[in-house]
Amino acid sequence: MVNTKLKNQIDDRQIQIFKALADPIRLEIIEYLKHTDHEIACGEVGRAVDISKTSGSYHFNLLESAGLINTRREAREKYVTLNKSTFDKYVTDFYQNI
Repeated sequence: MVNTKLKNQIDDRQIQIFKALADPIRLEIIEYLKHTDHEIACGEVGRAVDISKTSGSYHFNLLESAGLINTRREAREKYVTLNKSTFDKYVTDFYQNI
C-alpha cells in the first residue's frame, strides 16, 4: 500500500512540474537551455527568447520552484542550467523530444 502522504507529495510535485511546462515561454527557455552545454546567465537566456527582465524573473522562479532548472547566484547575476534529473524522473522522454 502506498503511503498517502508520500503519494500526495509526488502528485503535488508532478502538478508543479507540468504547470511550469504548460507555458510556451518556459518551454522556449527549456529548449534554449537544452542546447547550451554550460551554465548561462538568465539575462542572456531572456534576450535569446525575447522577454523582459521582469518576465524572465517570473518564469525562471517558476522553473526553479518546479525543480526543472538549477540556479547559482554570483554577485548580481543569476546563472542557470537544466536539472536533467527532474526530467528523467518525472517527464520521461520529454527532454529528448524538445
